[in-house]
Amino acid sequence: MEFKGVVIISSEQKEKVLIVDDEVMNIELLRAYLDEKYEVVSATDGHEALEKVKNEMPDIILLDVMMPEMNGYQVCEHLKSDEETQFIPVIMVTALSGRNDWISGIEAGADEFLTKPVNKLELLTRINSLLRLKNLHFDLLAEKDKLELQNRIRSMLTQIIPTLLKTLPPEQKNIVIHQMIDMVVESIFENANTESDIVGYECVGDLCCQIINQLGADFEVENTDCDNGFKIKGNTCPWGKEEARSNPILCTLSRGIFARIINMKDEDMEVDVLETMGNGDEHCLFELTKLD
Repeated sequence: MEFKGVVIISSEQKEKVLIVDDEVMNIELLRAYLDEKYEVVSATDGHEALEKVKNEMPDIILLDVMMPEMNGYQVCEHLKSDEETQFIPVIMVTALSGRNDWISGIEAGADEFLTKPVNKLELLTRINSLLRLKNLHFDLLAEKDKLELQNRIRSMLTQIIPTLLKTLPPEQKNIVIHQMIDMVVESIFENANTESDIVGYECVGDLCCQIINQLGADFEVENTDCDNGFKIKGNTCPWGKEEARSNPILCTLSRGIFARIINMKDEDMEVDVLETMGNGDEHCLFELTKLD
């Protein structure tokens, strides 16, 4: 039996599989292969498949070569030339086995090939392999973005703020510090997608640690008691130990970040600084206490 293509679509539950075929029997065969692990949907040609890829953003695509109106090579080339879909793995599925056919698939940007009739174990193995590579790729991109965020914020705060504060009158220094705190928190929310998860933290201390750790810190909550108060201990400075010792004002930013997060969570708490690496201590220690 032949089929026209498969697209595996991302989902919060099961991943969805779009089978592109104009034969019901072919769709049902692949449904039997994939239904246990994936949610299966169908399309009947390359144009419809492209539209569903655009709307659903699949994780992986299994694409038959011989399709009506628009063949698999054309579909693959279209996907790989689009910035939004170029990193979606494409497996070409074909009864064609000539060298030129494989070269055409490679030139179109295909990541893998399967020969008809498709073996179930081989199909699932290729899918799993390419999904692991895809996830690794995006994990590396996320880590790169995180490091760039850390470096950008650190560079600005450690190089610009100390110099800027020296030139400002005292009444304007607090305004600048508060603006920088807002910038740091908003930048982390924007890049790390944490703002939507604020309500998911039972203890505001966990959120404080998660935010500050996005800057490369290593902070954790000690003696957790969210009803009355707790301490946050930092073993790695978000600004760099030597930078903090040269510019202790950076420790004020750490305190301000915690205070900003507490305010966003509508918690009635105050933040006290007990120890900081900027003042020569071995670690940072902040105490968050419930107000009466």
